[in-house]
Amino acid sequence: MGSQMTDIPDSIIEQVTMMEGILTASATGGSPDNHVYEHLRREFMADPVIRDLLPKFVRTYRNLDAFWPFIKHEAGSYAERRQIISAAFTPLVDHLEGRNSAPGDQVASDALETFDADGVHAIWVKAIARRNSDPEGAITVARTLLETVTKRILDETGATYSDKDDLPKLYAGAAKVLNLAPNQHTEEPIKAILGGAMNLVNGIGTLRNRLSDSHGRGGKLPVKPSPPHASLAVNTAGSIATFLVETYQAQKADAHR
Repeated sequence: MGSQMTDIPDSIIEQVTMMEGILTASATGGSPDNHVYEHLRREFMADPVIRDLLPKFVRTYRNLDAFWPFIKHEAGSYAERRQIISAAFTPLVDHLEGRNSAPGDQVASDALETFDADGVHAIWVKAIARRNSDPEGAITVARTLLETVTKRILDETGATYSDKDDLPKLYAGAAKVLNLAPNQHTEEPIKAILGGAMNLVNGIGTLRNRLSDSHGRGGKLPVKPSPPHASLAVNTAGSIATFLVETYQAQKADAHR
């Protein structure tokens, strides 16, 4: 066991690749590296960003003995099992290799990390990691990001909201307490920008359902979101979340002067 631990590489990307290899070996004949898997899993689960991007089966199964019945049930052939495991690790590997990065990502990351590293920032990282590999999931997470930010701001400012409030209503409440509602301004350009932001939020709030809804008429198949749809939703959500956070933090700083 000791020699196995000394063979663990230093870099995160290599550690993730090692875990993927251990799980693949376990799914295709067995692996002697259960202790290494358990060690890596503990390390990854302690990092909020990596934890949220880990395959669900890694977060669920603490050891290889528990993982084996799952993968055995999921697929009968070795090739299918390899594909399942590889696909599940893709969002995390892409994130670590920077494949999903876009010009505005770091600006949003910096703002959201200072606001709430373990909560809001972790959701943002999950959203950008899934833009290409899981567009439908990325759109859902984009909506969750805005819901989380607006609720946090409402909580911090003492404003009330209901658990039944949808994203447009939550955003309207947060915008009001931050003086970002269009009707709180008289200058037409400012009103237009703030109104546009509100329309974008409303769009994100309904995009996920509309893209997946066939409406039950004419036998149409549901329209599946594409990576460009996901990029638009995630990038927009990141920009608006950053705008809300920076406005809140600036107002909070002014209040303490």
